[in-house]
Parts: sequence; structure tokens; C-alpha cells
Amino acid sequence: MDRESHVIKRYSLEKPDENLSCASNAEYAHLEPGQYVLDIGCGLGREVIKFAQQVGPRGLAVGIDITLNLIEEAQKNAQKKNIDNVQFVYADMENLTFQDNMFDKIFSNCVINHAPDKLKVFQEIFRILKVQGEIVISDAVSQQPLPAEVKNDPEAWAQCYGGAVTYLEYQEILLKAGFENIKVLKKRDYLKEGYPFSSITFRAVK
Repeated sequence: MDRESHVIKRYSLEKPDENLSCASNAEYAHLEPGQYVLDIGCGLGREVIKFAQQVGPRGLAVGIDITLNLIEEAQKNAQKKNIDNVQFVYADMENLTFQDNMFDKIFSNCVINHAPDKLKVFQEIFRILKVQGEIVISDAVSQQPLPAEVKNDPEAWAQCYGGAVTYLEYQEILLKAGFENIKVLKKRDYLKEGYPFSSITFRAVK
């Protein structure tokens, strides 16, 4: 393998970067009444509220976020719709406070790439997921390893790409955490600051 194969190539753009959004993964939820579900990085809670409606009064939908203002707004949104089987919690995804084997399904949308220790995140997710439970995760992955100047740039991390790893690295993390049957459901390629990325949505099972 030649030396260039280890170095990510930066491409010139004829148009602005495509939107980094991973888009919603709710279309792959397939929830059933009575299930317990968690959304990591819930934002304003709109998808969590939809999940709560789908699992019904015997189920529970929980959203976590590290931004208190978003948690407060999410709670207000649930109150406006008179949704009772929903909770919004301030929490760090590397240190989840939920009990073992609590959730049937766990979702996350373009959040885990922000985590410095992604293995710790997925070990925590694995711990609180029921046996045979599923995760549906959407995230940004780099098509080649990012150079050090990007990985060490706080602004790049804030813009949802400095902390990205390749899909192969992502797979290895999932397998090390204990997940099986990893399947990519959706993929979109784009450029971010001239670097080739993919937005992926995948499912995996405990």
C-alpha cells in the first residue's frame, strides 16, 4: 500500500458543502405498544413525542440532551400535546444513569460523533438495552481517516465533523461493545470543508 493511501485527500468544490444533517431515523423505528425507547440527543423532543404516541400509555419514551434549554423546551412541547408517557432528562451520553436492560430500542441522530470516547458511549447503550433490543443510529462518518489538524480543531468538532471516524472504525467500536447484526439502512455521500463524508443510518442488535 502506498503512502498516499494513508492520507485523506481534500477535494475542491464547485458548489458549497452539502448539508451535514443526518436526517430523521424515525422512519425505521417500527415501535410497538408498551415498549420503552430512548433518544440520545433529543433536542426539542419532537421525535421523542412521536415515539411516546406510538408506544402508548403502557410504554415510555425518554429523551436526553446536554443542553438544559432544549430539555426545558422539549418538556413544554410534550405538555402542549398532553403527552404523559414521556420524560426529558439532562444527561451525558458517556455516563447514562438508567438501569441495566431498560430499553427496547435506542435512537440517536448525528450526536455520537461529538463524543471523545465513542466506545464508552456504545458500552453504556449496550448496558441499558434489553437483550435482543435494537439501536437505530444516524451519524456522520469520514470516508477516510481525518488529518490531525481537523481532529485537533475544536471548531471542527463543534461543526459535527472533527470527531468523526470512518465507518470501518465505527463498526469495530460497535462489535467491541457487543453489538451484532449491524446493517446500514441508508447512506448519503457529501463533502464537508472539502473532505469526503457519508451520512449513515444503521441498525444493530444486542
